[in-house]
Amino acid sequence: MTALQQPARADGPLRPPVRVPFPVVDEVARHCLQEEEPETVHIEVHLPGALDAGRLRTAFAEALRRHPRILMREAPGRWYRRRYEWELTAEPDVEVVGFPAPGRDALRDARTRALTQAPPLSLSPPIRVEVVEGAGAVEGSEATDAVGVRPRGGDGPQPRPAQGTVLFLTINHTALDGPACLRVLATAAELYSGKDNSPAAPPTRATEAQPYTEETPSNWSPPARVAPGTPEPSPGNGMLVTELPLPHRPKGSPYTVNDQLMVTTALTLAHWNREHGAHPRPLRITMPVDDRPRDATMPIGNGTRLVEVPFTPGELAAHAPADMPALLHRTATRTRALKSLPRPQLGHGASLLTAPWAPVAVRAALTRGLRRAAAPWTSTTLLSNIGRIPYPLDFGEETGRAHAVWFSAPARMPRGLTVTTASTAGRLHLALRWSRALLSHGDGAHLRDLFEHYLHTTEVTP
Repeated sequence: MTALQQPARADGPLRPPVRVPFPVVDEVARHCLQEEEPETVHIEVHLPGALDAGRLRTAFAEALRRHPRILMREAPGRWYRRRYEWELTAEPDVEVVGFPAPGRDALRDARTRALTQAPPLSLSPPIRVEVVEGAGAVEGSEATDAVGVRPRGGDGPQPRPAQGTVLFLTINHTALDGPACLRVLATAAELYSGKDNSPAAPPTRATEAQPYTEETPSNWSPPARVAPGTPEPSPGNGMLVTELPLPHRPKGSPYTVNDQLMVTTALTLAHWNREHGAHPRPLRITMPVDDRPRDATMPIGNGTRLVEVPFTPGELAAHAPADMPALLHRTATRTRALKSLPRPQLGHGASLLTAPWAPVAVRAALTRGLRRAAAPWTSTTLLSNIGRIPYPLDFGEETGRAHAVWFSAPARMPRGLTVTTASTAGRLHLALRWSRALLSHGDGAHLRDLFEHYLHTTEVTP
């Protein structure tokens, strides 16, 4: 792609771009960049019909203007500068929307690029949109393997013909997160189709936090790691996506689907570690919390804060069905309490590291050193539950609404595994992403099967 020429202005020379210091999350991510495991977020949107290239490019260009905070690039600077800064640009530096050649491996290749090629921070905006035509299979596999559908009985996903369109959005996570980019996509869908793509009202839930008085493992003790499976020699991330039924939850339950997913993830990893002979240790699962509005006023950037949900080894032993309601209830109490606690996005320590007390090069080296030293205390895994996609993502009569949306988050070691879920059209869309230094595609497939099994066990009745 080549940089777009900015048009000349009749009223004089262009003003220099506005500069904004990197927020805490952006700066920590910038300090810790690694070429072998790019910090990308991938969003995969499946649509039943075709898209017009010209209309889509026009819609995205206007959507970027309506959310100007996404039009940013890293400002150049000398090594002794005290801060990284974003330059906000009036127009994109590059054409955001691309149309790779269709073909048998187009979907696989797009997934591979989403994991291996991060949009550069030096060009505005740090996102890439690829339109893969004729790719309608709803379930895939790791980025380097063939795409296919595995039937799951009468209520599972059935094979669908390879037709329709898949939008791949690849985001440089140093600058943006998935929900922010999804907001921009919803604006583009509305501009493309002329149909209302406003967010649905969020579900009504009790907001009072119950006292968090139970004893849980100390954050000073190293949590369990995901036991190594069959590591691969090539660096980078692997990924597997699948579609599952949404878990049943009795009406009036004191827990949410998010709590069911949290318990499922914990039981899956406890089972995996037992199979691989790992010594039982407490699990800690990082959970992003996003309090931003979903309408057009949504702040664009990295807007989630991270909390850690603990589990003891005893809670995750092989469970009889009668134990599950108590585990779900305890998990709901923990997640509600953690969500209600005011806390900086990455904790208080990150705020100190990113204070401009020294040049960024010095603080970057310190941050990377502390990250390596703190690796044993890093949480076991990350579960990012986007929840029900709040926007229709309706591209009009010829293209239709999204019937499947997948997200995946980076899976760098020492975690080495992330679990990302979203729901669309009454189905759960699960993405497992892992570091190849920890797991192989066969390991990912086994983890998917364990996840499906334990998700079903959370469907308990009072």
